[in-house]
Amino acid sequence: MKLTWTLFFLLFLTYDCVVCAETTQVTKPNVLFIAVDDLACTLGCYGDQVAKTPNIDRLAARGVCFLRAYNQVPLCNPTRASLLTGLRPDQIKVYDLDRHFREEIPDVVTLPQAFQQAGYYVARVGKIFHYNVPASIGTNGLDDPPSWMRVVNPKGRDTAEENLVFNAEPNKKISAALSWLAAEGSDEEQTDGMIATEAIRMMSSNKSSPFFLAVGFFRPHTPYIAPKKYFDLYSTEKMQLPYAPQDDREDIPIAAFAHNCSEPHYGLDKDVLIQATQAYYACVSFVDAQIGRLLDALDQRELTENTIIVLWSDHGYHLGDHLGVWQKRTLFEQAARAPLIIRAPDMAGNGQVCRRVVEFIDVYPSLTALAKIQAPSGLPGRDLSPLLVDPLVPWGGYAVTQVLRPADARLRQPVMGCSIRDHRWRYTEWAEGEAGVELYDHQADPMEFHNLATDPDSEASDVIERLRAALCKRASGKIPSTPFQSKRL
Repeated sequence: MKLTWTLFFLLFLTYDCVVCAETTQVTKPNVLFIAVDDLACTLGCYGDQVAKTPNIDRLAARGVCFLRAYNQVPLCNPTRASLLTGLRPDQIKVYDLDRHFREEIPDVVTLPQAFQQAGYYVARVGKIFHYNVPASIGTNGLDDPPSWMRVVNPKGRDTAEENLVFNAEPNKKISAALSWLAAEGSDEEQTDGMIATEAIRMMSSNKSSPFFLAVGFFRPHTPYIAPKKYFDLYSTEKMQLPYAPQDDREDIPIAAFAHNCSEPHYGLDKDVLIQATQAYYACVSFVDAQIGRLLDALDQRELTENTIIVLWSDHGYHLGDHLGVWQKRTLFEQAARAPLIIRAPDMAGNGQVCRRVVEFIDVYPSLTALAKIQAPSGLPGRDLSPLLVDPLVPWGGYAVTQVLRPADARLRQPVMGCSIRDHRWRYTEWAEGEAGVELYDHQADPMEFHNLATDPDSEASDVIERLRAALCKRASGKIPSTPFQSKRL
């Protein structure tokens, strides 16, 4: 009898341990990792008075909205490679649209790989690593196969109707030009609508382990394509181009302006630019609606309270700022700053905004810390968890953004630009200062109209010296010695 009770007790303990292990596995937080291509801070939660973005605003009201989040390179491929490896551009040697980070660091553990190693089901739908848009839609693009257990590459009617797209700059491909289409049909027929549909299916497809689900939307990248109803949200009669003083460009170095936008406003008429602005905002609202579908699906499946949600864009975007700058590839605030919203369950900071300066390389160590999984040692980013608890906690620090200018008619050789941002100032130097320097006081000049570096007073000189020293510690500012041009993989 004693032996029977002993065996029963041991069996009970074994069953109890199995149940505990399963419970522990189930309670690991899921991660919904949402990337939006070319999305500026044109969102209601960032103070934009034009944008109609109720769903992203809803996410911001549930999480922490980082008002001063800065990407490492204002260009699709390098910024995505940096965020997903947690490394700075000078570590991975990716500065252009073609080079793959594994050419430099073949054994790096990416963010999704770290979650795979921790027992997560890791899947991707849409654009997370770089794609050429729209040419690579429906393919793997410049993907990283080791990062995923499953990938889905939807391809919607937007790709079939490219012949209907209006191109304001016929000398350029629609991928680089101001181009748009108010499309017929439903959201679900567009690539981004299909991406949302597939992501919702994935939420329920694997219940045996927690998921890391990466969902990447292609819009508002050019061509600006969205169903017509989103264009109807915005009246061109109420649209305006950004203000800038007429002498705004006189104190800005030539290298500060992207080679693909050397002529202000591309030489286009105001009416065309207003239509392009409407089309951009229409795409923002279209993507916002798809993000709303994802948030609703989490709620309906009762997954919200056990899911970390991260929303980010690869960089900011210009809509005519500085007397005619469009798209990306600059080190001005409009391109260097981008949306970042994190909603982690049971964090005291949820529902608040954070004005501390943070970087995109902070996303990797933050997510691994929140999920309590191991991250590679030596990551240069910082864990943002303290700011998710209290967005007002003392933080300090800087954000560094850089961009490589190719040689062209204006620049006889390639030039690296590096910019450093703290809570008040932005300091930028081109070719370590040989091709120009910039200093902007965001307390007095948030639109960066007055370059104090051209006529610095004593305070500005002290600031330049301090920020230049800080910049030297974080980015080389030099053209890399190893070739950065490479064949497409």
